[in-house]
Amino acid sequence: METTTAMPVQLSDSALREIKDLLQKGNYPADYGLRLGVKGGGCAGFSYILDFDKANANDKMYEAADIRIFIDPAQEIYLYGCKIDFKSGLDNRGFIFENPNATSTCGCGTSFSA
Repeated sequence: METTTAMPVQLSDSALREIKDLLQKGNYPADYGLRLGVKGGGCAGFSYILDFDKANANDKMYEAADIRIFIDPAQEIYLYGCKIDFKSGLDNRGFIFENPNATSTCGCGTSFSA
């Protein structure tokens, strides 16, 4: 696993707070962190992965606000420059992805095409 400092994804303060809170409440093992990635599927072609997991051998590892973040290098190209925010309001609650690599997105914002 490669550790690096220049993270390809930008997480807002509210996203980092929510991730840290979920990680602590989930009672995950000490070697777990946030997994960011993409997978085939969804109504637009790719779906985002935002989950808690342990690192795989080929992952790149980043750190933000004392949270370890794991990204598979093969998926990193789809996330480069992506901004992730967390909204908690009456009209919207959840993680919001603003991805400059997306050529189109679905209505719910959880899948995209590149």
